[in-house]
Amino acid sequence: MSEKTFSIAGVSRLKGQIKARFANDMSRVKTLVKTGHSEIDLIELKTPMTKRDAVAFLLSIDFATKDKQLNQEVQDALLAEVDKRQEKPAKVEKPARAPKAPKAVKAKPTLETIAARAPAKKAAPKSTVTKAEVEAQLADMEDAPF
Repeated sequence: MSEKTFSIAGVSRLKGQIKARFANDMSRVKTLVKTGHSEIDLIELKTPMTKRDAVAFLLSIDFATKDKQLNQEVQDALLAEVDKRQEKPAKVEKPARAPKAPKAVKAKPTLETIAARAPAKKAAPKSTVTKAEVEAQLADMEDAPF
């Protein structure tokens, strides 16, 4: 993949922050002004360059130094752009996963297997209290007061 090249490079301030800017013609200044940029400082490069090469060129000509005074904000913006443009290490590929073992197919239940799993129906326990005794106990109970 070929990288895009630019013939104009420099810096501008937007929302209080200076950043590196790139363009292919000076009409970019007009767009930057419209969108609220200030302190626009762009120069025409000798040959079209990639962003990485353009920033390296700006650093080599001491672009951040004007009238023998280093503008630290401009220098920091260019160095930040260098950091941003560093080649990133190739991604380490994850080892391929082993294929999953197929799930065991469950056998369809039969009447015999269902009957074997069902608990045996228990007979109701025989009561040791007679019906008459239960009725007598109920009659002795008081009604609730509410």
